[in-house]
Amino acid sequence: MKLTMKNELDAFAEACREKDLRLTPQRLEIFKELAQATDHPTAETLHQRLIQGMPTLSLDTVYRTLGTFANLGLVNKVETSESQAYFEVSQVQHHHLICRKCKEIIDFQWQYIDNAALPEEVNSWGKIERKNIVVYGTCHKCLN
Repeated sequence: MKLTMKNELDAFAEACREKDLRLTPQRLEIFKELAQATDHPTAETLHQRLIQGMPTLSLDTVYRTLGTFANLGLVNKVETSESQAYFEVSQVQHHHLICRKCKEIIDFQWQYIDNAALPEEVNSWGKIERKNIVVYGTCHKCLN
């Protein structure tokens, strides 16, 4: 279930307090833009979207902020085979389908994987925090 933007921002502010992360105007705007995104933007994309309203916002600040958010578990960094990092705010477990040509990322749910037990040698490794599948291919738009 998707939270309303006010609820999303309230939950974000509370999570920042719990993690002793000061809620600056830059952090709030970066999170808000990411929470409203219907795609999986990169730091550069977020910077371009925010720079008109925050002309002094540097790309470095966006990179560092997203890194901090991801390290604290406030946002998800979509792991890809490329060096480019994509980000999202998500409340539900899901996986990603990535087009190798246009780089579009689609979310999908796969209960079978979510509920499947991991092999014993993986379970004995340590604490597993989450399972995430990334599927690569070519979307219909790029095939045509």
